[in-house]
Amino acid sequence: MPDTPTRRAVLGAGVFAAGSLLAIDGSVAQVPLAATPACHDGDAPTLTQTEGPYFKPSSPERIELFEAGMAGQPIELVGFVLSRDCKPVSGALLDFWQADDRGRYDNSGFRLRGHQFTDAEGRYRLRSIVPGLYPGRTRHIHVKVQPRDGRVLTTQLYFPGEQQNRSDGLFRKELLVRTAKNAGWLAGRFDFVV
Repeated sequence: MPDTPTRRAVLGAGVFAAGSLLAIDGSVAQVPLAATPACHDGDAPTLTQTEGPYFKPSSPERIELFEAGMAGQPIELVGFVLSRDCKPVSGALLDFWQADDRGRYDNSGFRLRGHQFTDAEGRYRLRSIVPGLYPGRTRHIHVKVQPRDGRVLTTQLYFPGEQQNRSDGLFRKELLVRTAKNAGWLAGRFDFVV
């Protein structure tokens, strides 16, 4: 019986894999980042969190939430969606939504909202801006992740080094994105376990 690669084996070269993913379609954020979180066969899924009051269904399918002339620090977030036995999940739906650089959500349209599907290797890529702060909350990006015919994981991603992380009651260090600066962009990585 042939060996089936685990996430550790697949991502043993994770820095290379993420680097390759970042280079797709003329990406500017070509910085290799270590896998997050570490996964071992049988791991617990990514922590769930509230979707909050600003989720809107039927977002457009796109990886580019960033628009020309949009204020804010551009970010390219990449990673994998993995099963609990650490295998890549192809065709998983990821639906992202977030505040703009001033902490405001677009509740009438779909600015800074969009969904996409993982590729055959379970990879995703999102280009956006780092969200702004608003009262009571640190910087965060909302996401729903759903494997084909699977349960929806609703969570939020957070940024390292933010002073407001300490005072935000929803913040969890397990949901921190790994980041690095490159070419004026912030490169980010987060791997979901579903």
